Amino acid sequence: MKAVDWIFDGGRPSVDLVNTMRDRHLGGRELLVDPAALIEWLTLMKLVEHRSRATRDQLAAAHELREAIDRLARGGRSAHDVRLLNTTAQAAPVPQLRLAHGRPTRQTANTVATAMATLAIDAIELVASGAEVRICAWDHCGLRFVDTSPEHNRQWCSMSRCGNRAKARAHYARRKAQ
Repeated sequence: MKAVDWIFDGGRPSVDLVNTMRDRHLGGRELLVDPAALIEWLTLMKLVEHRSRATRDQLAAAHELREAIDRLARGGRSAHDVRLLNTTAQAAPVPQLRLAHGRPTRQTANTVATAMATLAIDAIELVASGAEVRICAWDHCGLRFVDTSPEHNRQWCSMSRCGNRAKARAHYARRKAQ
């Protein structure tokens, strides 16, 4: 997996997790293919350290959490999904205050379970806020994003990627029709 395969345009960490399943409109393309890919993604999100390790069970749990977040963020109301988010969020450790070189610092466990709890908490805040999670309008994309535009009419996950492609295609079609 190359770092260029990861896209972080969802607007929230939990939505970026949802976007680790690409091409949903074509049946899906999994980016979290193994525990190492999960660690790479979590490291890029700054939720774990690079030397962290994940298990196959943690990978399966990440997939399950991701799909629950997707369903709930798009308006689903499954009691099972709500329980999963709540249970996962409860694994978040309480931060501790430590003195490092005479200065107070915040310390939390930097584990995959902590990272998943952080993502679940973010998803809970997202769903409870009523924010609109949309699907990119570009025919070949399908990524999810939080629409924070003033008029709530954002169409693309990224203007620099999908928006430009759509506008270029429309321009080409207009020119061809002339």
